[in-house]
Amino acid sequence: MLAIVSAMPEEIAGVLQALADVRIQEFGRRQFHTGALQGAEVVVVFSRWGKVAAAATVTQLLSTYPVTGLVFGGVAGGIRPGLAIGDIVVATELLQHDMDASPLFPRYEVPLLGKARFTADPVLCEQLTAAASTFLTEDLSAQVAPQEREFFKITAPQVVQGLVASGDKFFASATEVHDLRQRLPEVCCVEMEGAAVAQVCDEYDIPFAVVRTISDSADENSVHDFPRFSREIARHYSIGVLSRFLTGRAVKGRLSKSSAKSG
Repeated sequence: MLAIVSAMPEEIAGVLQALADVRIQEFGRRQFHTGALQGAEVVVVFSRWGKVAAAATVTQLLSTYPVTGLVFGGVAGGIRPGLAIGDIVVATELLQHDMDASPLFPRYEVPLLGKARFTADPVLCEQLTAAASTFLTEDLSAQVAPQEREFFKITAPQVVQGLVASGDKFFASATEVHDLRQRLPEVCCVEMEGAAVAQVCDEYDIPFAVVRTISDSADENSVHDFPRFSREIARHYSIGVLSRFLTGRAVKGRLSKSSAKSG
């Protein structure tokens, strides 16, 4: 069973509209939806915001359902120079930018785990990257209204892979962005849940991947950009990328079966 988790209720709403044979269970004030999405058995849940909430959601998820892989989605503030609103980041690694147990442990290292960065599953990462690229080139113009693309200046969005930083902080200052770039120059984007989800998956030995759509520039404009982007664009990105992701996995599955029979 594939787990689909999002930090955005707008994105979850879009996925749930496409879900068939829905069954709902509630744990800890969270609704877990199981069903079929493009022929795949999935469980879908809104993580809630922040590292603690996301970790609690995913821990319950992995303890209750037979999850074999997890995809986490949402929006993020762009940090890497050159990234623009509407671009997509697929995480290769994640860390908590606000983790600091020094001098007992090196800065960013999670105590008792001996690591600061959590590596996403490379296969899921490549599949999501391909799905995101296909969505942007083939589906975006039909899924997102022209006036919204024009408002956010989404003209030639790109997909990049790299480091995602998580923390219990909403970035809304160019000064804060500059400070983070100085400390962690590799970071592509910032959000509030991914590294916590990655840590839980790492401890439970569950393959995971994280995909984030850039919704704002993490500076003073974030407060204005974020709500409209979440409302008008995020859900289209989410279900669009997921649909391409599941279609790609299904095609590869059929090809693998066909090759096995031929052999």
